[in-house]
Amino acid sequence: MSECIEHPENVPEYEGLKVNKGIEQPDPMNPNIAARLKNIRRQTLTTDDYVEGILKGNINILSQAITLVESAKPEHQAVAQEVINRCLPSSGRSVRIGITGVPGAGKSTFIESFGKYLTGQGHKIAVLAIDPSSERSKGSILGDKTRMEELACDPHAYIRPSPSAGSLGGVARKTREAMILCETAGFDIILIETVGVGQSETAVHSMVDFFLLVQIAGAGDELQGIKRGIMEMADSIIINKADGNNIQRAELAKAQLQTALHFFPPHESGVMPKVMTCSAYERTGIDAIWENILHYCSETQQNGYFDVRRAEQSKYWMYETIDEQLRNHFYQSQKENLKIAEKQVMSNQVSSFAVAFELLDNYFNTNK
Repeated sequence: MSECIEHPENVPEYEGLKVNKGIEQPDPMNPNIAARLKNIRRQTLTTDDYVEGILKGNINILSQAITLVESAKPEHQAVAQEVINRCLPSSGRSVRIGITGVPGAGKSTFIESFGKYLTGQGHKIAVLAIDPSSERSKGSILGDKTRMEELACDPHAYIRPSPSAGSLGGVARKTREAMILCETAGFDIILIETVGVGQSETAVHSMVDFFLLVQIAGAGDELQGIKRGIMEMADSIIINKADGNNIQRAELAKAQLQTALHFFPPHESGVMPKVMTCSAYERTGIDAIWENILHYCSETQQNGYFDVRRAEQSKYWMYETIDEQLRNHFYQSQKENLKIAEKQVMSNQVSSFAVAFELLDNYFNTNK
């Protein structure tokens, strides 16, 4: 007969493998308390609740209102637009700063250092993001608060990841509406960063007072990787990581970029863009960047450009919203026809242009 094998859990050295008795099931919750909690969860805020909460600076209600703005449900959009309209008179009192940068420039570190400096000066800041890629990643990790842990814990800062939307226009519009709500909640500085790539820089530029480009030295040609259009939009260029052995290269890059800017057309603002250096890691040069932004805002307010730019931006977003809504309505109403049209075009049965005009004619005739 084979020798009896002792179970491992009975052997002293394998004591850790023993399965202990499970936790007993707790007593059921008081039915009255459970019903009360259920009612609280189901409670829907009214428009007045949203507006009053935002005006009081209630962060929970602000976040709920922004979620409402980001929702695609028609009933949510109806409430969201009413909330925005009522908040509009209390908005517009902040400094709106757009921040973009080449990959590896340390943009997130810069935003955190800059944000901590501003809150240290007594300001309340909101950080919003425009990331068209968030629809594919279902909430891009790039837009997560984990990139700015210290700033995320600051009671005077509010960080909101990019909304998930199918198009850049949709993401940008929701971000602009979130900005209005943040201003109403008392945030006097709004930082809007581009997280994705492509045309997001143009979208950010169309909703801010000051557009900042973060660059890095020591990566070869200092102009490489920077689109001319982005440089032309920038109100200032920052050479980050100007620390340690990189200080001389940062100063050289600064001189090269400042020279390059002289060959660009004059800014509509009447203020020459300034190239500056800083170290977001060591938090040096941050104060000078803020002073430059304040100087720019003062100059543009005096020459009238500040108000003109904001008025033009409001007009721009009116047309962008019309375009977006018409486009969405068209694709929704022609969903089935589009499937048939795609097959016809891909099999070369008919030209792309002919099918497009046919779809548009059908759409306009249906919506007369």
